[in-house]
Amino acid sequence: MPVHPFHPKNPPDRMHSIIISALALIGVAAYAQGKPDAEREAVLAATLAPYAGKSVHGVDTSTLTGKVMCGYQGWFNCAGDGADRGWVHWVKSKGAPSPANVKVDLWPDVSELGADEKFDTEFHHADGSVAQVFSPFKKATVLRHFKWMHDYGIDGVFVQRFVSGARSPSFQLHNNTVLAHCREGANLNGRTYALMYDLSGLGAGRMDEVIEDWRNLRMRMKLCDDPAYLHHRGKPVVAVWGIGFNDKRAYTLEECHRLVQFLKSDPEAGGCAVMIGVPTYWREQKNDTVTDPALHEVIALADIVSPWTVGRYQTPEQATRHSEKLIKPDIAWCSERKLDYLPVVFPGFSWHNMYGTSTAIPRLHGEFLWAQFREDKRAGARMIYVAMFDEVDEGTAIFKCTNDVPTESPFVTYEGLPSDYYLRLTGEGAKMLRGEVPVDSPRTKP
Repeated sequence: MPVHPFHPKNPPDRMHSIIISALALIGVAAYAQGKPDAEREAVLAATLAPYAGKSVHGVDTSTLTGKVMCGYQGWFNCAGDGADRGWVHWVKSKGAPSPANVKVDLWPDVSELGADEKFDTEFHHADGSVAQVFSPFKKATVLRHFKWMHDYGIDGVFVQRFVSGARSPSFQLHNNTVLAHCREGANLNGRTYALMYDLSGLGAGRMDEVIEDWRNLRMRMKLCDDPAYLHHRGKPVVAVWGIGFNDKRAYTLEECHRLVQFLKSDPEAGGCAVMIGVPTYWREQKNDTVTDPALHEVIALADIVSPWTVGRYQTPEQATRHSEKLIKPDIAWCSERKLDYLPVVFPGFSWHNMYGTSTAIPRLHGEFLWAQFREDKRAGARMIYVAMFDEVDEGTAIFKCTNDVPTESPFVTYEGLPSDYYLRLTGEGAKMLRGEVPVDSPRTKP
């Protein structure tokens, strides 16, 4: 069983020490018994403990209605963070982030992070200082993110879980650890959270791995018993993203139908309110959507429908037209079938460093995001999903990012706005959604 090394500048916190010790003890015993999946089982045993910590009452965790939830990727790793994965998602290839391999288009503001939470890159700021980034494998960092949610009035997050690597011990170690950090952060700060499976990259015939993963989270981690876990209509919420897209995904609608049915009806791990992430044109089945009546059959099983609209419009005016042409009739369609509807908003977009393209959607000093909040509310939205809290990869993050970006490569910025501006704007959007501020309110000033 490999030992997960810690960088001397970044010593492990207590939880990491417990995990690694447990992995060593359980792993050795498992290998001695000749179990073929011993390392993965050792990770599961060490990371899937029920929550036993303090829980602060805050937002109402019994309903998604009236809430603004963000997507939380949590998929970053840094060499020396304790996960033993090297650099993940900061780079396109191996090695520390540098002009040759950087993948992200926004740069996080790490000024509030402790010394053991910051990791050096090969970039530099204008004053010559080394540019640093973070890893959500560090508990203190994730807890701080949830404190920001509390401080700025953001209700919580959908914690992303990409299941294509579910059989991997390193996947389980990182993702279960980050999920546990999110659980603790939500409980300590009176926020809420739910799990979102992203099926992207899942191979054909592998839906049983998703089912097994959820069964482990539900039965061993007791995820849905946690007081901070989001419920809706009296049931724990679980989201499945990536159903019905026409981009040649390997899994089928039939497999998706089986997964949703399991999440709703399994005697032990079911009883869930299922949110499904679908393409923009799911209702008409055109453009980004498969043409197959089986898609609407899957949707009919669900409780909440959430169309993915990132990149589908690029200006406030286009967002207004999108709301009139799609969101209003979408909501009407769902209402007739007693389904809830969760529209997606996003602050901007950029793909320069990831793909070397000039593809970008400008933020317009927050006006683009604010227009989407306004139009979704006018269309009748009762809940909103913000993409994303922390995704600096595609320039959609709303958490604290810096305008003092590294000088060696081009990055997008917050256009001179304070690093917390989009946190504040998202909190104001939540107030608008709930009717606490008028729908025609101007966006909040810097």
